Amino acid sequence: MHIDEAIELLQSLVFAKTDQHLDKVQIDVLQGVWENYTYDQIAETYCFSSAHVKTVGAKLWHLLSKVLGTKVNKKNVQVVLKRIAKDSQPESNRRISSSPILELPGGQVPLDSPFYVERAPIEACSYDAILQPGALIRIYAPRQMGKTSLMARILDQARWQGNTTVTLNFKLANREVFTSLDKLLQWFCASVGKSLGLSNQLADYWDEVLGSKSNTTDYFENYLLAEAEVDSPLVLGLDEVDMLFQYPEIASEFFSLLRTWYEKAKYGDSRSYIWQNLRLVVVYATEDDAWLNLHESFNVGLPIALPEFNQEQVQDLARCYGLNWDADQVAQLMSVVGGYPYLVRTALHQIYSQDLTLEQFLPKSATQETVYGEHMGGQFLNRQENRQLYTVFAQQTRYIKSA
Repeated sequence: MHIDEAIELLQSLVFAKTDQHLDKVQIDVLQGVWENYTYDQIAETYCFSSAHVKTVGAKLWHLLSKVLGTKVNKKNVQVVLKRIAKDSQPESNRRISSSPILELPGGQVPLDSPFYVERAPIEACSYDAILQPGALIRIYAPRQMGKTSLMARILDQARWQGNTTVTLNFKLANREVFTSLDKLLQWFCASVGKSLGLSNQLADYWDEVLGSKSNTTDYFENYLLAEAEVDSPLVLGLDEVDMLFQYPEIASEFFSLLRTWYEKAKYGDSRSYIWQNLRLVVVYATEDDAWLNLHESFNVGLPIALPEFNQEQVQDLARCYGLNWDADQVAQLMSVVGGYPYLVRTALHQIYSQDLTLEQFLPKSATQETVYGEHMGGQFLNRQENRQLYTVFAQQTRYIKSA
């Protein structure tokens, strides 16, 4: 979204609510913030005093918050306006047409993708939960179920509300990082700090006598969280955390640390407010049996066991591919691939891209020569065994029922 489009949109929205337009100084501040200038840089660029720019900025964000009906500040104004612009488009422009622009199945579904299927009420519950002080959300399911795609949307919602977000994928860590808890936590601290644009200050906070968990807590409490704005909580998304399951002792210590932070936010003491500004989204796969042991020590926060798609959701995804299927056709496809998101989407992608009918597709889908070979071959038994464990556990712990 270009700044000129943002100004035009805001002028129309502000005038509709107040019968007035934004003035030149307000627009100058908006343009400067759009370019990621600090208030001091804006003041220098437009020949204002820094104090005047800060005053205009505070009044501008207050005005826009009232007009737009959501919290607006200099950190989230772009996200808010892009969301409003997207939501104001006609539904026909936002949904896929009969000639969709295809995305390859697999991996995270982009935020603006029409191929993302909501599994209500999971998204709404997650969006509400992440705004709570000291929130912790655990998202778990077998691989390729949509965990990372859901996490991305939770973080996007947090940004929409003016929070600072950081995503850390544990696959980015070198193997040597997992050789000791000390190395893991130093990597963890340095990675989060780098994402926040902060210099590495580990040497000032690391004390071998106190131990790495205490050092990490000190680093977050007195540096990373202290540097964050008071009104801008830090939402930390931890993806592929199941990498730790290969190192049970390190995993146990790491998850106990996260649990301690979650509990510190609820102590009600003089430091609790700092930890209330940290919100966590922890994502892990359930292929490894070690995830079951994790729940014994890390059973805090909001658990989200992602279910497979139901028939209505598969039908909705089929429409995204321009397939006007009835319930019987959806049921036929699900009799082969179930509601497993990756398999459903791969099937629909193949049907659409190769211009197949469902009848032409189904005979092929049961052989290993098709796109399903990796699932029907060597990985199948392992996935099925672990999915049975996951299903039993999810039925016992899931906080919501599948639709």
